[in-house]
Amino acid sequence: MAKRKIIKIDEIKCNGCGQCIPSCPEGAIQIIDKKARLISDLFCDGLGACIGHCPEGAITIEEREAEEYDERKVMFEHGQWPIQIMLVPPFAPFLNDADLLIAADCVGFAYADFHEGLLKGKTLLVGCPKLDDVKLYQEKFNQIFKQNNIKSVSYAHMEVPCCFGLVGIINQAVSDSGKKIPFKEVIISIKGERIK
Repeated sequence: MAKRKIIKIDEIKCNGCGQCIPSCPEGAIQIIDKKARLISDLFCDGLGACIGHCPEGAITIEEREAEEYDERKVMFEHGQWPIQIMLVPPFAPFLNDADLLIAADCVGFAYADFHEGLLKGKTLLVGCPKLDDVKLYQEKFNQIFKQNNIKSVSYAHMEVPCCFGLVGIINQAVSDSGKKIPFKEVIISIKGERIK
C-alpha cells in the first residue's frame, strides 16, 4: 500500500449529525453507532469535500498508508455501489430517475430468476428487516424518496413473517414523500417460487 491523502474522523468531536454525508458522492462516510465513520479506505478519494460540512471540525485530511482509491471498483461499471440499504447515500446519482428494487437479503439466494425476473432494468437496494435497524431504514427511505425522482418501487421479500415489516415502512415513506410513486410487492416462497 502506498501513502496517500485520506480523511480522518475524530470520534470524540463527532456528534453524529450526518452533515458530512451529502458531500461525499462516493458514499465513504456513514453514520454507525451514532458517529460518522469512514467505511472503507477504498471509497475515500482524499479530496476532503466533506470537511467544510462538519460543524464540529471532526474531519481532517491525513497522509497515511491506505488502499488506492479506484473509482471503477467503487462505482462498478454501471454506477451503482454500494447496494446495502444502510450504506447507500440518499443522494447517490444512481437513485435519481430509478425504478427501485428493494430486496430482502435472502431473495437473491432463494429465487433462481432474481436477475432476469426482478432486477433487470432496476436499481437495487438490499437489506434484512429482521437483523438491521428498521428505524434507520425508515429515515433512509424518507430521504431517498424526497430527494430523488423515483419512478417506481418494488419490494421483493420472502414469505416469512420477518420480511413483511418493510411493506408498511416503504408505503409510509412513499406517502410521506408527497409523491405518487407506484409500489409493487413481490413475495417469494421458501421453496424459491414467486407467489405474488
